[in-house]
Amino acid sequence: MKQIAILGSTGSIGQSTLSIIESFPDRFAVSSLAAGQNLDAAFEQSVRWHPRVVSVATEESAATLAQRLKTAGISDIEVLYGTEGTVRVATLPEVDFVVSAIVGVAGLEATYAAVEAGKAIGLANKEAMVAAGEILTAAARAKNVPLLPIDSEHNAVHQCMRAGTKEEIRRIWLTASGGPFRQLPLSEFEGITVEQALKHPTWVMGRRITIDSATMLNKGLEIIEACRLFNLPPSDVKVSVHPQSTVHSLVEYIDGSILAQISVTDMRLPILYAMSYPERVQSDLTFDMASLGQLNFEPPDFARFPCLRLAYEAAEKGGAHCIALNAADEVAVEAFLERKICFTGIARTIEGVLQATPETHPRTIREVLALDHQAREMAREVLARAGHEAVVPRT
Repeated sequence: MKQIAILGSTGSIGQSTLSIIESFPDRFAVSSLAAGQNLDAAFEQSVRWHPRVVSVATEESAATLAQRLKTAGISDIEVLYGTEGTVRVATLPEVDFVVSAIVGVAGLEATYAAVEAGKAIGLANKEAMVAAGEILTAAARAKNVPLLPIDSEHNAVHQCMRAGTKEEIRRIWLTASGGPFRQLPLSEFEGITVEQALKHPTWVMGRRITIDSATMLNKGLEIIEACRLFNLPPSDVKVSVHPQSTVHSLVEYIDGSILAQISVTDMRLPILYAMSYPERVQSDLTFDMASLGQLNFEPPDFARFPCLRLAYEAAEKGGAHCIALNAADEVAVEAFLERKICFTGIARTIEGVLQATPETHPRTIREVLALDHQAREMAREVLARAGHEAVVPRT
């Protein structure tokens, strides 16, 4: 029985993880949960799963949750808050596997602490690998800890790589749906609305990741994550636009063979794969081959999606540039969602920050977080200098 800790238990990945645990009660059990700001969901999950420890965002929320649990007759769950609480959730001695699914760098310290504690990691938080991948992978190697990707693309690569050795791999291919604007004329990008950008053609995701998919910055972050997870240079990580989102990724071998991973577009499958690794567990997540139909692949348009070009440039430089890419994007996407900048202003903001970012490589998590803070401040300065108005209309 694997004891599972979930960082980000109230988000979509966290909820899918709990669904998997519910489907396989003989294999997995909930040990601890980091629930963030959703107090009602944290209460419901605590009552349903009875974790040993649950952590929420603030001291006030923790006090409220503890009182609600006491009123419900539950007094043996340790309720914590903040970064210290999340670290505690990730490092309990009995925890066997940590699902890292907190969006952004908020879960970075807990993920690193889990690695240092020798816990196997299921990584659904690409921002942690983008910002501190050099540090995380070095620590994982030192502790002999597996970093198992949950993102569907990297999970697919991981599966395909089991067919050969690293020396036999020529390159990997990450697929991208192309988002909602794959065929929109470039001349219309300035007028893209928030509502349009939030309508992803394939996946139902959080607001930031949906916008990142529309700009293809999300795929850029995945390029950096792939470089670090699989120890490959950016030139060996390619992107192919695949609107059907049926082939999740491909691995090309030196003999010319290309292996593709195909499955349903359901995040429970990569979660189950990571939690069960190296086993494969029978499930009902089957793919109907009769529905496969036509498969299209096309190269990405860097003029249409400049964020993808910026990500490749950051990947080549590494270190602070990868941190700045992610941090600037978070600030810019928030500004777009608040209708303070237009859609194309996201890429312009990121580029302005990257141009001002020095080449340096942090050696500690504290240094990573400091650089992240600096990049966010720089992004706000870029936005202030640009003096954008709320140019994105409602529809």
